[in-house]
Amino acid sequence: MISVCMATYNGERFLRRQLDTILPQLASGDELVISDDSSSDGTASILAEYARADSRIRLFTGQRFCNPIFNFEFALNQARGEIIVLADQDDIWLANKLSAVREFFTANAARPLLLVLDGEVVDESELLLYPSVLAKLKAGPGFWKNLFDNRYLGCCMAFSRDLLGWALPFPRRIPMHDMWLGQLCERVGTTEFLPVVTMRYRKHSASLTDFRIQFRPWLQIKRRVILATSLMWRSLRGGGGHEHT
Repeated sequence: MISVCMATYNGERFLRRQLDTILPQLASGDELVISDDSSSDGTASILAEYARADSRIRLFTGQRFCNPIFNFEFALNQARGEIIVLADQDDIWLANKLSAVREFFTANAARPLLLVLDGEVVDESELLLYPSVLAKLKAGPGFWKNLFDNRYLGCCMAFSRDLLGWALPFPRRIPMHDMWLGQLCERVGTTEFLPVVTMRYRKHSASLTDFRIQFRPWLQIKRRVILATSLMWRSLRGGGGHEHT
């Protein structure tokens, strides 16, 4: 069973397009878990419309985190699948996305296991900007380079359920959920970057990801010390304590 987890906030502009590329790929026993955080536009109405039409959607509205990290944490806490796939509200999945995920986790027995797939970068009108987000970021595993500037993008990630036993609850001050999950799995399991394009990452004015290397010394040092300390303590604590609600 696959659980696709999406965290939404004021995403009405591109949301239908993304949902229409995810739902055809779900098997009958899969689920799409959506947590909406304080949206003030038409996002909740769009989600309710889709949820009424498809019982595989498990919709949770009315969250008041005002924070994408803890909105994703809430969605992950609801997930029931053996494999978790993260989805942003404004991207476009290609038709091979979930088949590539299923094939990879069926062929690889290592656990916990986290997969990062590739994607194209497009603009608001879906015109191609970069053919490979992994190449653009020079992405790959490695503690120090990902600590300096994160290459783990949540929209490209899927992981085995047992990683949640290590990852949840999220430490309160981590910089972002995707770097926490990726770096933690490097410590306690196996990560792999696979150069197979399975999505189009939509780069627009409200996107959270910037493809330039950010150099803000004091802010980076503070955030990275918090992340590194949290990773050390969590990897020493041990996993296996998480159960879905």
